[in-house]
Amino acid sequence: MLRQKRFLADKMTDGIDRLRDAMSTADAVLIGAGAGLSVSAGFTYAGKRFDRYFDDFARKYHFQDMYSGGFYPYKTLEEHWAYWSRYIYINRYMNAPKPVYDRLYDLVKDKDYFVLTTNVDHCFQKAGFEKCRLFYTQGDYGLFQCSRPCHAKKYDNESVIRKMVAAQGYRFDDDGALVLPQGVMPQMTVPSELVPYCPVCGEPMSMNLRADETFVEDEGWHLAAGQYAKFLRNHREGNILFLEAAVGFNTPGIIKYPFWQMTAENPKATYACVNLGETCAPMEIRDRSICINADIGKVFEEL
Repeated sequence: MLRQKRFLADKMTDGIDRLRDAMSTADAVLIGAGAGLSVSAGFTYAGKRFDRYFDDFARKYHFQDMYSGGFYPYKTLEEHWAYWSRYIYINRYMNAPKPVYDRLYDLVKDKDYFVLTTNVDHCFQKAGFEKCRLFYTQGDYGLFQCSRPCHAKKYDNESVIRKMVAAQGYRFDDDGALVLPQGVMPQMTVPSELVPYCPVCGEPMSMNLRADETFVEDEGWHLAAGQYAKFLRNHREGNILFLEAAVGFNTPGIIKYPFWQMTAENPKATYACVNLGETCAPMEIRDRSICINADIGKVFEEL
């Protein structure tokens, strides 16, 4: 595994020109997408967006961001799902404020592409990416699973999530965004009858998010893993662009390190890293690396 790294970055204009050339000449593009891509698209987890939807929880528990509230041990499942239903709805069922994913799709839609992502917000499919070309390694906000889990099956949650947020006083505008009517104070619990339980063993349901050993990898997950492996086999020795899109160092073993290694093993491959503040490549592949230290949404706009 290549782990010797040196932080380096092209000048933004030079990097964009090189990336444009690499994308136009590549026979295939493998996109590795991290959380920064959704942040650039406007899915921020703190600041004004957090204050807008979680002001009541912030005042009660002194949370400062959505992640903190997601890990809090609420005393009741009714309160737990009041928090999580809002969290899920705004980050999975509402549209991203900025067209970052749409621009990325326009760049690769005519290519042989595949997406490997640790994101769980479904933005790729909403932008038009084909489902058969996506591998969500870490789960999906739109899916429940048994919390034990007693069986390897996942369940769509949109219907019950909508009922939960509506029960708290929220309404949906024409674009599907959450709106709190003037003068209405949101409820911080959901009705007990909306709390989801496993239909097999009766234990509470949980989110299909990779947090521990209970994460469910069902048939669909393994199918996507197989499609990813097939894509890699088909382009093992070809002219492929490994496009690392706003990936940090939280889980580098999923995207970053494999992209470095596969670029090193294929002399026809090009590695591109676009990220704001965390842009680097190993010295071994420096001559075939494009590193752009900038907001990825602005880079896609320039492309």
